[in-house]
Amino acid sequence: MDKIKRILAVIDPTKAQQNSLQRALSLAKKTGAQITAFLSIYDFSYEMTTMLSKDEREAMRAAVIKDREAWINDLLSSIENIDVHSLVLWHNRPYEAIINTVIDDGYDIVIKSTHQHDTLKSVIFTPTDWHLIRKCPSPVLLVKDHEWPEEGHILAAVNAVSDNEQHQALNKRIISDAQFICQLANAQLSLVNTYPATPVNIAIEIPEFNPSQYNEAVKKHHEDETFSLADSFNIARSECEVKEGLPEDVIPYVASEKGSELVVIGTVGRTGLSAALVGNTAEHVIDSLDCDVLALKPDGYKSPLAHK
Repeated sequence: MDKIKRILAVIDPTKAQQNSLQRALSLAKKTGAQITAFLSIYDFSYEMTTMLSKDEREAMRAAVIKDREAWINDLLSSIENIDVHSLVLWHNRPYEAIINTVIDDGYDIVIKSTHQHDTLKSVIFTPTDWHLIRKCPSPVLLVKDHEWPEEGHILAAVNAVSDNEQHQALNKRIISDAQFICQLANAQLSLVNTYPATPVNIAIEIPEFNPSQYNEAVKKHHEDETFSLADSFNIARSECEVKEGLPEDVIPYVASEKGSELVVIGTVGRTGLSAALVGNTAEHVIDSLDCDVLALKPDGYKSPLAHK
């Protein structure tokens, strides 16, 4: 994502303020990107109109689409000097409409607003958000109700010790994309890497096992690999956070401590039974975050919705 030429901004018909569109506009001003303000609609009362003729049903559907197009175009009417247009599709699964549009038209990034739980001050991710995180081939930026401040902070979550080539490539993608966003937003970048605590059962079962020595060795290995990764991107070692604990605990903690506006994280896009059984660490992390999230797939990732 060293350049952004086409942005798909998902419009939320339940909100007066379109945070996804605002974030898309701020990115477009700095990149010259074209924006598509996208809305997927479906009126379930349409299912109840079987007594109408085919032409009457089509006329009803066209009228609903036309009404939504007029509403979005009114939203866009005051925007100047940016190439922005609307796209309204009739589809009963919003995530499929979004992903199919990305695949067919080659969008560089999808921007979608998240819902905020006002009482708990936390972010709520909808089923559509999760489907996009798991299945959308392009980067997905999920945004909250605020602007990114100038000279803010971005946190890139990496898995520096993985031997998996896909994970290593994803680490580099996460950092390079995070640096690109940092340049656009004039923000500071830090890396975070977590490592597991010493397994208690080993300390109990093997009397000569030294837990603190083992823990130090694991920590040093993770630090060395994280520093090596940081060095290759000219990131100061002082901007590397290497901490013990579960990623879903550590990453949100570090993001909160540093006041990060955005966390960049890689997702392998597991779906189906493997996702249900194995779970997805990135998803647990995302669910614990209270800031914007940029979710990236590995290079060469193929969406399960891709046309055969």
